[in-house]
Amino acid sequence: MSAKVAIQKFSFPFSCAARLSQQDELTQKGCVQVKVLELSDLQANRILSKVGSVAVIGALVHNENQAKESPKSPPAGDTAPAQVLVCAKASKSAVFSRRSVFEKFTVESEDQRPAAKRQLSSESAARTITVVKKSAVRTEVEEYRHLKTKAHPGQRATPCTVTGGKRRRRKDLFTNSEVFNRVNSHVIRAGVELKEKCVYDVKTIVRSITQGARNELERLRAIWVWLCHNIEYDVSGYLGRSEKLSSPEEVIAAGRGVCCGYSSLCSEMCREVGIECLEVPGHSKGIGYLQGQSLENVKSDHLWNSVLLDGQWFLLDACWGAGRVDMEHESFVKRFDDFYFLTDPEEFIESHFPDEQRWQLLDTPIPLEEFGRRVFKTSAFFTTGLRLIQPHHSHIVTDDGEANVSIGFPRPTTFTYEMTQHQDFLHSGVSEQKESSNSSYGLLTVSHRSMKLKLLPPATGVYDVKVFARPEIATTHLVWVCSFTVECPVPRAMEEIPENPFLSWGLQSVAGSLGVAGSSQDSKAAEVEEGVFVLTLKSSRPLMLLCELVHPALEAAVAKRCVATQIQPDVLTCHVMCPLRGFYRLSVFVRDYEKTEVKFQNAANFLLHCKGKVVSRDELYPPNLGSACGPGSRTIEAGLSKFSHTTALLSTQQGKCNITFHNQRDLELHTVLSREENQTAAIPLSRHVFCTFTDSKVTVSASLPDAGVYRLALYAKTTPGGDFSPMCDFVLRNSCVQPGPPFPCVYSAWRKGCVLFEPRVGLLEPATWVRFRVRVPGAQRVSMMGETRTDLKMNKSRVWEGEVFSGNGLQPLKLAATSGESTDMAVLMIFDIKQVEGEQ
Repeated sequence: MSAKVAIQKFSFPFSCAARLSQQDELTQKGCVQVKVLELSDLQANRILSKVGSVAVIGALVHNENQAKESPKSPPAGDTAPAQVLVCAKASKSAVFSRRSVFEKFTVESEDQRPAAKRQLSSESAARTITVVKKSAVRTEVEEYRHLKTKAHPGQRATPCTVTGGKRRRRKDLFTNSEVFNRVNSHVIRAGVELKEKCVYDVKTIVRSITQGARNELERLRAIWVWLCHNIEYDVSGYLGRSEKLSSPEEVIAAGRGVCCGYSSLCSEMCREVGIECLEVPGHSKGIGYLQGQSLENVKSDHLWNSVLLDGQWFLLDACWGAGRVDMEHESFVKRFDDFYFLTDPEEFIESHFPDEQRWQLLDTPIPLEEFGRRVFKTSAFFTTGLRLIQPHHSHIVTDDGEANVSIGFPRPTTFTYEMTQHQDFLHSGVSEQKESSNSSYGLLTVSHRSMKLKLLPPATGVYDVKVFARPEIATTHLVWVCSFTVECPVPRAMEEIPENPFLSWGLQSVAGSLGVAGSSQDSKAAEVEEGVFVLTLKSSRPLMLLCELVHPALEAAVAKRCVATQIQPDVLTCHVMCPLRGFYRLSVFVRDYEKTEVKFQNAANFLLHCKGKVVSRDELYPPNLGSACGPGSRTIEAGLSKFSHTTALLSTQQGKCNITFHNQRDLELHTVLSREENQTAAIPLSRHVFCTFTDSKVTVSASLPDAGVYRLALYAKTTPGGDFSPMCDFVLRNSCVQPGPPFPCVYSAWRKGCVLFEPRVGLLEPATWVRFRVRVPGAQRVSMMGETRTDLKMNKSRVWEGEVFSGNGLQPLKLAATSGESTDMAVLMIFDIKQVEGEQ
């Protein structure tokens, strides 16, 4: 009968367990006398004499030698799972793990079953025992021995579990560190209490911190957390300024130790709870590690631990889990790093190389030379889920003055980098956290699932490059994730790239959350043609926009005149002009349109390269240009609609233009025309813009005095009695060299409904007859008053008209009108008369 069939036929539910102490003796036939709990009516010798060599489910047998060297018995208070006792002539005894011959046969522990079932199970166990024929078990024992031999790390074959299955990973033991919150909290509290009571005894400490631990994993976790929170790295001892403490008692009492202090204390504490724990010597990429140095024939400088859990070896380093050393200030920085608790071998090998190859615990071990050449990755590299695409080794030699780094990531991640002159030590006191980038010797771009960094060293030499990252949703500083050295034999001859303090080029990883849905420009450098560049951003909600243009040789005041922005509900447009050749940084900042109290945040940074034609400074945008150019969100909100010109930039070859729109809310409007004034004009620019209001339609007319670039600003009173608020600006570019005449000077009596048909100029020739046509709603009398008075007549179209003599220029012509019952004449506008040459 096979063991499997025997189990199915004879097994029954029970919760009793048997353990052997070191005093248990062997019989003459090599069988161990077993003391079975709650089986007082049965004698082990009597059972053995009837059955011979038997297997007793519920009994745990210890090999005599193993019991002396490394007891596996759980501490008091634990309920052991179902175990198997096997007596065989070939071996005095064997130890079965939870995944033993009867792996599929499981028994519920006492605390997991209802009280009634526990009582029934105990009563049944007291009366019954299941046995399996010796010959059926012997085969299973041999298989177990074979598997256990494979599980031992001393063998050259890859260590595996006693079940012979695939190696378990850290995530197979626990889903995340939060499952240990209860254990962590207890250990931290207990550690504080023990320190206050000056308790330094290992046994007492272990008993206190593992109280309440439900299994072997939780006991190991308790030890690990206590070590990380109660022992600091002995920087003074490492530097040779004080004696290094290594014995467990010294380390506990002083609360500090070097790596061997952590590892030896970890082993000692694990022995107290029956966990097999070994110290592993080897090399590490910690303090004192020289970048690029060959480790061949160099004595190892570090110690960590390996523990045996359920027949499989795992790695851990409490020294690295406790914090880091700040060599610049020669101090220890406490920083609990959970990554080094049961780290997967594939990740552990990136920073720890054991003296004995077997402790790599890898299917394919790597040589020491490969370890030294590999890119250094911090724990944050793995916890962030990063994946190194290129390069595969830490030392990079530039090709045509350029070196490239690429990193993949599973979820949105923010990156930056730092490139500095090379230093021998990897950990040289440089900050491990960063908030922004100040390097102008590279281009960092982030796409959907990868980051690309193009490094352009400025001169021949060797440089250290640190990459920093954080999840996009995080609000903490960016942390160091990996390092490289870049050797540049010959730098690339190129123009200076402006510094980018906003992490990366292209859309930032937070752009989507800020409301920016897309861009017309990707993260690559944009080639600017004819000195003009237009950027369009799609927005998922109404936004406000600010842009900053930077060139290494461009003054800030001039740079402001190089940018004009238009803000529409779903589109943001930025017009850029480049007055110099070279590289520019165009940074985009946004905030929600309605949240005026919120600060602008960087959403994108673009690299522009202008190497051809440039724009002259006379062609730049006018000064004092507002952030909202052209119709957009602000005009829509104010009820100004149906603009004849929907763009911010207008060009005219005749020196004249008309802009029409509808004023649905009948707001009081005001316009301002301005430009960069090189000299005082004879006629103010306010006379070169004229507004006409008819019903809800508004016409703004401009007659520009010279060729050049002008700002036409539109203001409105959005609240009764309030101030004028800016609506939008238009940029008028005039290429006509013929000066445009001014409009007449308008007074407040010129109101809605008034229309000037002719003349449309405000400066008249002297001694000429001028035809006037004007509409003045509600007027009883309309006259032109100058050297003489001329009354205009109303025609069938209700337009006042007539021929008026301009005079000799001694007096201007005034258009006046009476309305209602009043006989007083109100001046509507004034026309100037050109001076006759030689006259004042």
